Amino acid sequence: MPDDERDGARGALSDERVSPPASFVEQANVAEPDVREAFDADWPECWARAADLLDWDSDYDRVLGGGGPPFRWFEGGSLNASANCLDRHLDERKNQVALQWEGRLGESRTYSYLDLHREVNEFAAALRDLGVEEDDVVTLYLPVVPELPIAMLACARIGAPHSVVFAGFSADALATRMDAADSEYLVTCDGYYRRGAPIHQKNKADNAAIERDGDVEATVVVDRLGGETPLGEGEHDYDDLVTEHRGADVEPVPRAASDQLFLIYTSGTTGEPTGVRHTTGGYLAHAAWTSHAVLDLRPEDTHWCSADIGWITGHTYTVYGPLALGATTMLYEGTPDHPEKDRVWDLIERNAVDVFYTAPTAVRAFMKWGEEHPEAHDLSSLRLLGTVGEPINPRAWKWYHDHIGDGECPVVDTWWQTETGGMMVSTLPGVDDMKPGSAGRRLPGVGAEVVDADGEPVEPGESGYLVLTRPWPGMPLSMAENEGWFADHGPVRPSLERFDWAYFTEDGATVDEDGYVTLLGRVDDVVNVAGHRFGTMEIESVLADVEGVAEAAVVSGPDDTKGEAVYAYVSAAGGVDEERLRAAVNDAVEDAIGGIAAPDVVVFTPDLPKTRSGKVMRRLLEAVTHDDDLGDTSALRNPEVVGELESALDGLRQ
Repeated sequence: MPDDERDGARGALSDERVSPPASFVEQANVAEPDVREAFDADWPECWARAADLLDWDSDYDRVLGGGGPPFRWFEGGSLNASANCLDRHLDERKNQVALQWEGRLGESRTYSYLDLHREVNEFAAALRDLGVEEDDVVTLYLPVVPELPIAMLACARIGAPHSVVFAGFSADALATRMDAADSEYLVTCDGYYRRGAPIHQKNKADNAAIERDGDVEATVVVDRLGGETPLGEGEHDYDDLVTEHRGADVEPVPRAASDQLFLIYTSGTTGEPTGVRHTTGGYLAHAAWTSHAVLDLRPEDTHWCSADIGWITGHTYTVYGPLALGATTMLYEGTPDHPEKDRVWDLIERNAVDVFYTAPTAVRAFMKWGEEHPEAHDLSSLRLLGTVGEPINPRAWKWYHDHIGDGECPVVDTWWQTETGGMMVSTLPGVDDMKPGSAGRRLPGVGAEVVDADGEPVEPGESGYLVLTRPWPGMPLSMAENEGWFADHGPVRPSLERFDWAYFTEDGATVDEDGYVTLLGRVDDVVNVAGHRFGTMEIESVLADVEGVAEAAVVSGPDDTKGEAVYAYVSAAGGVDEERLRAAVNDAVEDAIGGIAAPDVVVFTPDLPKTRSGKVMRRLLEAVTHDDDLGDTSALRNPEVVGELESALDGLRQ
């Protein structure tokens, strides 16, 4: 994408620098100012520092084996992920809380490391008795209940890769993923609650089995709703299985560092989902290192990552990262505004949460609801805040920093992907100043550049393509083994010929003179207005900074004259005059980018359609805009908004 087509995004960014408090730096896990230079000078051996956070059954021979694909991180070494998350902590902290669960209806459950170790062993024994063997893929189709991480760790214990399928997906989506994984074992539940109403999950699982012609060897059903669920042949009650195997002790299966730990599918908000296979040694080392260095986690912390475990963020920073470090991880089954809009702050106060990691989408919702909700609670336990999933605009960043962190908590705005397994770009809270709106610098040991279409570095402030130029421990098996996976991935890509190895992330970005990267969104998220291409993120960045705009998304729509028009879907703050805001929105885009990028249609909506992971479902917005079939909406968190969008748009078109 030419530079002059994306320059407007720079106008929405802040030049402000915010330094972490000296008190935080003094206690930070990583505080060496030259840590990036030290990693570069000793690459790839520098990554032994991540491996040292784990216990190995057999030592690795080389940090990185292979001069090119196939790459083998920690080659020759073996370990078990379940043992690293549980067994090795028992001597020092068996009575410490490992997992704190808060249910949707106000229930809670607490598991010490000893409790969690016992139940993981019992379920691992049950899985073995059901016929699960090493390298069999077990599909987990569960909401955020304790049985989900228990099942993940039980699978890891016996060397069976798990495939977590988000509970909100349809029967067809479940069947498709089970077929793709060649999975014959399923763990699901009778149902779960959504805003107090029961959702019958087992019905969807049964329909998936029908679609697969009953090709399921065994199904385990967790009782979440508290009723009597009839079980058929090959179906087993979770509690009965655990009781039958009470006191079982399952020896952790040593796995080669390059063996598969789990399979996960990308969310599929814009197309077909892609399966990504993550390794045992490289992934776990990357998860532990970034949790240690970026989230600053230590064993005495209570950490809350608000992502659903069905997504990669929940895998890495709810389960594997925090538990590998011996911290307390918190799970919350509900939504942030149910039963009241202060639910998140009440949970932070009651559980004395130290580190809170959430999505910018959630932060913008918190802003919209008002600072009176967090101000009604004691949030002084918080030491660090983080964001993940999409860029956070400066106004939301400052609100989060000031109203949630009291101006004292560093905010780490992290960039990474399902494919990377863990964080790749972020500030190190004990080392770097923060720049609101910018994710930060590449992490130590990570190779990342912003390049133009010819693969050459862009000038500071100019837009380009974010490219990863070195392999990293958390890379998936497909990328490590197959050069073509990364070389040809994506509909739009710069030339990468000057690199010995590179992965094109498909994200647009800018980089400043200090190496701070600002993400501009997916490079194929563009609107083409009268022959001029604009990234949706650059327009959205401008809209997000307009006073009175709580949230905004931009898509292309039909226009008889220009071919495509800019449609802006705007969620306004309470009490805002929509006509004045419509004018302010247009003026802001015209000032920052130019009149040609100003929205042709502004649709006001109480909310934007989002997946349960908090991502705006652009595909659905585009379908509504073009009056197309909506397709699969099973990933949609708020289906009621679809009718509101259609009505609002019809009103504007009349």
